[in-house]
Amino acid sequence: MAAHIQSNLSGLARALIQKGRLTEKDAEAVQGAASAAGVSFVEQLIASRRLPEREIAEFASATFGFPLLDLSAFDTELLPRKIVDDKVIATRRILPLVQRGNRLSVAFSDPTNRTTYDEIKFQTGLMVDPVVVEDTKLGNIIAKLLQASDTSLSSLVSEDIGAELAESITEPEPDAAGTIEIDDAPVVKYIQKILIDAIQGGASDIHFEPYEKFYRIRYRTDGVLYEVAQPPLAIKEKIASRIKVISKMDISEKRVPQDGRMKLVVSKTRAIDFRVSTLPTLFGEKIVMRILDPSSATLGIEVLGYEPDQKEALVHAIGRPYGMILVTGPTGSGKTVSLYTCLNMLNKPGINISTAEDPAEINLPGINQVNVNEKAGLTFAAALKSFLRQDPDIIMVGEIRDMETAETAIKAAQTGHLVLSTLHTNDAPTTLTRLLNMGVAPFNIASSVMLITAQRLARRLCKECKQPADIPREALIRAGFREEELDGSWTPYHAVGCDVCKNTGYKGRVGIYQVMPISDEINRIIMKNGDAIDIAEQAQREGIRDLRQSGLLKIKQGLTSLEEIEAVTNA
Repeated sequence: MAAHIQSNLSGLARALIQKGRLTEKDAEAVQGAASAAGVSFVEQLIASRRLPEREIAEFASATFGFPLLDLSAFDTELLPRKIVDDKVIATRRILPLVQRGNRLSVAFSDPTNRTTYDEIKFQTGLMVDPVVVEDTKLGNIIAKLLQASDTSLSSLVSEDIGAELAESITEPEPDAAGTIEIDDAPVVKYIQKILIDAIQGGASDIHFEPYEKFYRIRYRTDGVLYEVAQPPLAIKEKIASRIKVISKMDISEKRVPQDGRMKLVVSKTRAIDFRVSTLPTLFGEKIVMRILDPSSATLGIEVLGYEPDQKEALVHAIGRPYGMILVTGPTGSGKTVSLYTCLNMLNKPGINISTAEDPAEINLPGINQVNVNEKAGLTFAAALKSFLRQDPDIIMVGEIRDMETAETAIKAAQTGHLVLSTLHTNDAPTTLTRLLNMGVAPFNIASSVMLITAQRLARRLCKECKQPADIPREALIRAGFREEELDGSWTPYHAVGCDVCKNTGYKGRVGIYQVMPISDEINRIIMKNGDAIDIAEQAQREGIRDLRQSGLLKIKQGLTSLEEIEAVTNA
């Protein structure tokens, strides 16, 4: 009879009996109560108070040779979500902890259930490494994770988010099987919450990404992507469809990329635009939403990070009646904000300003903004030619991409108009050689370009947690500091991390600029077909800081770290 009883018990229960920690009668009683209540043996054993919970975990670890982990010290943000089905996590009372190569560490309160090992191995294709944990802590984390995954959508239906999508959604659309989904309100609310959280968190982009076994949402904050949610995989089509409806895209077309726009009304006085892009991937449509906040154009030049001499040179250039100002840098370096800040300073009732953009990102009242449309024949060059017939004072071209656009922009700058534009080059000197390589004549460049600004964005150190950094003198010199600058009058800082900055050590970003007015000597180098190195050397002689030198200045001011400057600038 005893053998029959023990055969119904888990390996942990039998070990407890063999070691004299539990009698057979007690084990049978606990097992019977657990079966009746639909809970695990360990849960019921803890509830019966026959053994302390910590003692059970320590016994299992020592007896079966598995490591013991305190889950309260484990960062649940690091958990590999969706690698194991939620149903298995709930019914088997286990928790995937860390994946390394083809091995998966899994938390158990009872590590003797071989059936569970096989089930996880079959579902993931990974080898299972058991880790013993206390059952109550395990249960609490499982409940929290499953609640976040399963009830996030339905709980949002009654939540007052405080914003609404400008475009109403009234007509349900058929799904892939041709059926109509009636109640998609939870999905609409969920999308609204994602957008609001992104705006409040200072994100610049939102990524909706479908994969084979999970669906994730990431925010780009201060230039770095962070995962913020993993909604159920089953709703990926609904999320994509809703976003496409609001953004005025074709929801039936899933095979080619699409672009659109949408608006979120945050309050009576504030609305945020989103530029939306879809991309067909292996497991569904990836959607990226760029947040376009009009308030960023009205920040003022003071907060962008220009040094006093750089600001003076830029303000002097935009105050001149004609000529060309170029802003250069990689995607996401803040060129658009710099251009809009200049336009906002110039936007007065007596000035006629026209812009050609692809697309217009921020709506500025008082400025005539045009979206280029390559398919319809409305290119940058075509828009520019039309502007010249519209009596403009100031023209902004989103980007100089080709010879035709460059020549038209230069012609406008030479005929009494102030022209602002962007190019994708690494720094200010190479911008001039890029124009030469496009085929623009040297004398046209010399007679039209007044100033070039190259820029990057570096993350600001969090004011609440930054700490002095002990950086060797040799490392500072290698980074570009001169011997005489290392006089002890300033202190470098490094990132630490706290609740304010979400443990990143950084909060916000600051601009790093190379502002290069085109002097007579630089013009002579251009006329002689000089290269970027010649121009850069002359700029240095004229006291113009390159991007690395401007970045080092931000380190001396305590605004950012050496690691960040080395990451965003070339030595």
